[in-house]
Amino acid sequence: MESTAKQKITEDLFPQKFGKPGMIWVGILLAFCALGFIAYVRQLTKGLIVTGMRDYVSWGIYISNFVFFVAISLVGSLITAVLRLSDVHWSTPLTRIAEIIAVSAITFASLIIIVDMGRPERFYNLFIHGRLQSPIIWDVVVITTYFFVSILLLYIPLMPDLAIMIKFKDKTSNGLHRFYTFLGSFWKNTAGQIAISNKAVNILSITIIPVAFAIHTVTSWLFATTYRPGWDSTNFGAYFISGAFLVGAGGVIVAMFIFRKAYHLEKYITDGHFDRMGKVLVLLALLYLYFNVNEFLVPAFKMKKSEEEHLLGLFTGEFAPVFWFAITTAMIIPILILIFKKGRKPLPAFVAGVLVVIGSWFKRYLIVTPTLLHPFLPMRDVPESYRHYFPSWEEWAIAMGSLAGAMLIITIFARIFPIIPIQETIDETDEHEHTQQHIATQQ
Repeated sequence: MESTAKQKITEDLFPQKFGKPGMIWVGILLAFCALGFIAYVRQLTKGLIVTGMRDYVSWGIYISNFVFFVAISLVGSLITAVLRLSDVHWSTPLTRIAEIIAVSAITFASLIIIVDMGRPERFYNLFIHGRLQSPIIWDVVVITTYFFVSILLLYIPLMPDLAIMIKFKDKTSNGLHRFYTFLGSFWKNTAGQIAISNKAVNILSITIIPVAFAIHTVTSWLFATTYRPGWDSTNFGAYFISGAFLVGAGGVIVAMFIFRKAYHLEKYITDGHFDRMGKVLVLLALLYLYFNVNEFLVPAFKMKKSEEEHLLGLFTGEFAPVFWFAITTAMIIPILILIFKKGRKPLPAFVAGVLVVIGSWFKRYLIVTPTLLHPFLPMRDVPESYRHYFPSWEEWAIAMGSLAGAMLIITIFARIFPIIPIQETIDETDEHEHTQQHIATQQ
């Protein structure tokens, strides 16, 4: 490839400073994070009594957020591992977006668990007195493993880009230049390094798939091994995994649209990417819809007494508006939008992605709360407040702060590092030009 073409790609994809909208966005996220921190300090000071959780609903919006974060983090294995191993080259501009979403989400999945603990200083007991027969220990192990594998899958393909950014010292501040030098000065782009890097990425891609499946399966077992109506299901593993792939793909489409607009990346994140990701999202929405039908149809058909109150609460009772909102926004409307070619254009695809993410969050809330309010042993002689659950302002503030924190990590990453791989884009453009030249020669 001509050096001018390489330079153009580098300039297009080089990290850009925040403009005024970017600074406002960061300010809003920091404000939510600060509010969440204040609420958490209040919770630490006064105890969990400041939340809406009581004896029955001991898992509330915090665990809903945890399941949501774990779900959306699965996109790293979908885009980076599955599509990479399938030799799907069109996903190259999306791999780093997917990986940073995965890393930020799994980071806050871990933090929100600590927030949910009434006595976080006793966290060390998990390691000192942990029992292998407890699904909680399994969850800790797979989350930690998934976090470090995701970090490596983010960092190793980033090294060639770090070498490029080190060369362009005039485009960065002294602090950033030292940071880039610390992270990637050893990368010399030799054939040996490239071969080792490619082999490492392939090994990690193969490794992360079973780990990704394990993380959400084990999370589902936290519920399924607890004897409650609505959780007593052998379908939960597949049900959780299919939903995780759906919300992860929706999150990537949202990020694609925002980065495309903010950094003028129309040449690299094309309409074709939205078209292909739209098709992927339709497939995943149909798959998740199938598991939802399977999850509710069987107990509804048998309508055992223990399940009846729970199901009626979802379908026609207290939680019906949220239930039908979640089903409609997470699956039905996105399918109706994306099944048509015009619906897979950037803007409608973005709208569908937003709906999937919002609906999926409420779906996680519905997995946690209604079941806890309908135990096998009926509630008797308890205060009326124990029969209902609505998060306190502290819970909402902490939950919104955690979501803002995850988005803040993604935002800062996009300011410091290229959100689309520079070296991979150059290499693939080179390869495409050589292929075209070879075809022309053959003709």
